[in-house]
Amino acid sequence: MRIRFLKPLGVLAATLPAAWLVRGAFTGGLGANPIDKITDETGVWTLRFLLLTLAVTPVRRWLGWNELIGLRRTLGLFAFGYGVLHFATYFVLDHFFDVDRVFADVVKRPFVTAGFTGFVLMIPLAITSTRGWIRRLGRRWQQLHRLAYASAIAGVVHYLWLVKADLGRPLRYAAILVVLLGARLVWMARAGMASRARRGPAPVPEG
Repeated sequence: MRIRFLKPLGVLAATLPAAWLVRGAFTGGLGANPIDKITDETGVWTLRFLLLTLAVTPVRRWLGWNELIGLRRTLGLFAFGYGVLHFATYFVLDHFFDVDRVFADVVKRPFVTAGFTGFVLMIPLAITSTRGWIRRLGRRWQQLHRLAYASAIAGVVHYLWLVKADLGRPLRYAAILVVLLGARLVWMARAGMASRARRGPAPVPEG
């Protein structure tokens, strides 16, 4: 499939969860506590899009689907977009713009600390996602965007600490993240071994 068709389809699919929430808000389909429902759904979709963003490179390398590389930035921006909705719901609808309460939550409640950390780490990634920033930062851009790994880890920790009863779903997301990060560690180790092999054995000191 050519990338010009893949990206619009990806954008359309990524907007469906938000559209479902909007529809539910107007039709009473969000249950007895719609604020909790919106908070939960936007948080889960933030994590899902983060994991999908991190999955682009492994899938591309394993399956040879090079067209997927064009989706990575789009998926990352949707992760940030759902993260903004998640935080806005928490800040506006749940805490009614009470900065002091939010600050106290971030400081005193570990699961909020982890979630807020993951959200803050996404901000520079979203800001520098344009081609202009890629040109300006050069090699530093790739180093900066490794913050996505830390953001995903913080998101998984946030979810694990938030859920008190059924840990099945957050543990599945944690397992997916372990696979995605583990694949990158394997590639780094192989690249290091290949580099040492090209340099040859180190000289033996005399004496």
